[in-house]
Amino acid sequence: MAKTTQVAKVTATDSDCRVREAYKTEVVPYLMKRFNYKNVNQVPKLVKITINGGLGDCKDNAKSVQLVEKELSLIAGQKPVLTKAKKSVANFKVRQGMNVGIKVTLRNDRMYQFFDKFVSIALPRVRDFKGVPDKSFDGRGNYAMGIKEQLIFPEIQYDQVEKIRGFDICFVTTAKTDEEAYELLKAMGMPFKA
Repeated sequence: MAKTTQVAKVTATDSDCRVREAYKTEVVPYLMKRFNYKNVNQVPKLVKITINGGLGDCKDNAKSVQLVEKELSLIAGQKPVLTKAKKSVANFKVRQGMNVGIKVTLRNDRMYQFFDKFVSIALPRVRDFKGVPDKSFDGRGNYAMGIKEQLIFPEIQYDQVEKIRGFDICFVTTAKTDEEAYELLKAMGMPFKA
């Protein structure tokens, strides 16, 4: 009789992610007291993090697109998706169906791990960092910000970078107001300007 072996699945659990634990033990009670919520389910939470980047200068070069894709997959820990042009625009030399951008959406464990790495490792490596601006909320409880260079992430090796590129990061929450989203992100460790 043949022996069957089971391969152990390596997944991130609640104990692996300190941001999720801190959210449950510290942030939820703080927000319930701050906004007088009656139920735990009313407390806003982080739903997803999206990372977007444009391929403006390298859209014609397949090798450069692969390098950008590799860098973003190292940063996010997940394979990004190439976005295509919906319409042709002659002024920008863009034809319908061309690769014009790259994006990745993080949820659950990967989202919390990226948030932890972003706040505790990447942001302190920004030159002359004084905190992130608190004016970038959209009115519905979501926060968006831009990064000028990918070199702030520890996974990126300086000598293998073809060109310094920036990208946008959007933190989507269930908060109904900007004030609730601000308090949520601040309690989770986002370093806003004083």
